[in-house]
Amino acid sequence: MTETKHVLCATCDISCQLVATRKAGEANFKLTGDYDNPMAPGAICAKGSLAQTTFEHPNRLLKPLKRVGQRGEGKWQEVSWDQALDEIADKLKKVIAQYGPEAFVVTSGPWNSSTESGMTRRFMNLLGTPNYLSPVALCLGNTAAVNRLTYGWMPLPDFENTQCVVVMGHNTNSQSWVWEYIRLKLAEKRGAKLIVFDPRLSAQAQRADIHLPVKPGTDVAMCMGWINVIISEKLYDKQFVEQWCIGFDALEKRVKQDFSLETVSQITGVSVALIRESARMYAQANGAIIPWSPITDQHVSSTSAIRAISILRAITGNLDKPGGEMLMGSHSEVIPESQLELTELLPEAQKKKQLGYDKHPVFTFKAADLLKQYSEKVFGEAYPNLVKGTHMAVPSPTFSAMAYGDPYPVKAFFAVANNALMGYGNQHLIKKAMLNQDLNVCFEQFMTPTANLCDYVLPGDSWMERPNLMDTYNWATMMMTSNQLYKPPGECRNVYDFWHGLAHRMGLGEYFPWQSINELFDYRLTPMGMDFESFKNKYKLKLEGYKYYRYRDTGFATPSGKVELYSSVLETLGCDPLPYYRNIEVCDEYPLKLFVGLREPQFFQSGQRHNRVLRRRNKFPRTFMHPNDAKKYGLKENDWATIETIVGKIHMLVTFRDEFPEGLIRVPHGWWLPEEKDLGAFEHNDAIIIPDSDDYLDKEQGIPHLKGVPCKIYLRKDKREYINLEGVQ
Repeated sequence: MTETKHVLCATCDISCQLVATRKAGEANFKLTGDYDNPMAPGAICAKGSLAQTTFEHPNRLLKPLKRVGQRGEGKWQEVSWDQALDEIADKLKKVIAQYGPEAFVVTSGPWNSSTESGMTRRFMNLLGTPNYLSPVALCLGNTAAVNRLTYGWMPLPDFENTQCVVVMGHNTNSQSWVWEYIRLKLAEKRGAKLIVFDPRLSAQAQRADIHLPVKPGTDVAMCMGWINVIISEKLYDKQFVEQWCIGFDALEKRVKQDFSLETVSQITGVSVALIRESARMYAQANGAIIPWSPITDQHVSSTSAIRAISILRAITGNLDKPGGEMLMGSHSEVIPESQLELTELLPEAQKKKQLGYDKHPVFTFKAADLLKQYSEKVFGEAYPNLVKGTHMAVPSPTFSAMAYGDPYPVKAFFAVANNALMGYGNQHLIKKAMLNQDLNVCFEQFMTPTANLCDYVLPGDSWMERPNLMDTYNWATMMMTSNQLYKPPGECRNVYDFWHGLAHRMGLGEYFPWQSINELFDYRLTPMGMDFESFKNKYKLKLEGYKYYRYRDTGFATPSGKVELYSSVLETLGCDPLPYYRNIEVCDEYPLKLFVGLREPQFFQSGQRHNRVLRRRNKFPRTFMHPNDAKKYGLKENDWATIETIVGKIHMLVTFRDEFPEGLIRVPHGWWLPEEKDLGAFEHNDAIIIPDSDDYLDKEQGIPHLKGVPCKIYLRKDKREYINLEGVQ
């Protein structure tokens, strides 16, 4: 007899639907892709199929730990959950009593915990702190916040009906972004055109109809060049622009004045002819999409680049149309996470204390409050926390306040399912910030570099060890469910148990009445009249019927009710209401550009480095560069090299890549060495060499520049031996 269950993989943030099977007498399930999934049939990667070997690793945290040595010394005492939560609550109360609730910061990785259901911000809002952080500040969350400025929501691309796909910097494949890779391949098979922006001649760029080899950080200039072509050649949707857009004349003036095709060609390195050809292909397609990419999230012109993409979608009439970009809202048959977060209970005075509120306002409460009434009118949510990335604090000012007490002291820091030390820019600042806290708490599965600096480390469950009700991060009208395959080992618990236990100790128990995550899911499904168990047994995926052209009835969730090509919100915030170009160039001391790359196929962010099978395929951190650059700087393949910027240096193995342009090197994100005592966190991770001074931050959002930091590379001078992985469990 064979047991079969459906499950959602949360190894990364894509949530592929998998099938888990095991025969009678077998302990472990075998995972395969679900070919019944209508959107990405069969999607699975090695990280997902080998997930059980990751979670069963002997280094898995199984009991709560309390620090007994110095921070970072690695000396711990096992304690009970009750003792840990009692002491954490007591210390947190003292911090709030002395410094105020705003002295408490939480950074959360929502894809890692996956069942959080808004409880992190619910707890924070009830206490009165606005200082929530998440790595989505650098990756998708900030895109969602900026998209709201143009048309009120974050769109979801209609791959299944599109005729043209524009990919920016992604190289989706069978091991990375598999869900999107399959949807893209199916669209191409159906005849959709493919345009790729990428400095590299990646595998995806090689098969594209048009490859645009843009220089790093110049995406906004290319998009504005497209807008120039589309306007000057009258390829825009005239009826939609006249009826549903404001600011077209100002936009036209900006592109003619600052983004002539000759200027764009000079900035991007792409010929005028190719700019024209690609712009026409996109604009003339009967339904075109520009799927989200972290490329435009992560450089000094980020806000402008994201805005330029949203403007392209609008002026070509590709919003809310078949084959275009869908503005879905959240699922009407489930209580959304934004409602559970109780943001309306956070006092106005506390919102204004949010770190980064004035200097970098775009994804803070300062911008969210300007959109509040319009979002509530159109989508029924005053504070939609799209992709967990809106009304957040800004990372760099937050870590600065933690380290230096400016503009006020921050003295308690929780990292929930998030290797925060390595997940933002300027890693040295984050370490200083953590060492200056009265209380550091980590909710984790393994002893990470972040956990190693904490006072308490609490063991979390894995996605195989919990049920899930997935609402697409409050982004789309799509609900998915997942079965629990195993009981959590040792004393590992769900993230809801953590917040529930702490809330009751902080006097907030009445707001956390559900005794388990299953009860919370039952509550969320009350509009549907089903409990979670019944819903899970009936649905793997439930996609609410989507109505195209919804804006014709509701308008857009902006102050004007229209698409704001010229953003009134940005203008109110004192920012440029139109996209502009800004970049950082090389100099004599730092003649190369550093491109912090997307995750490597074997790993997601800083995870999976414990997994011996995955590490065999990628043992040590590598930098990728063109052979001519290596020769120029006296490097051979597999040399250990030092990469240095104005703020620090890291060490990586040299790997040749002919598809890389000369002058550009790539550093994969998230490298550390869990097999070593010092964890390698300050030798190899990209955040060590990422500056966060004003010159290196996007002005409107305050996120760091990861796509083109000037750097230099040379043969590593201080040699050392690394542990042979064959001896690692």
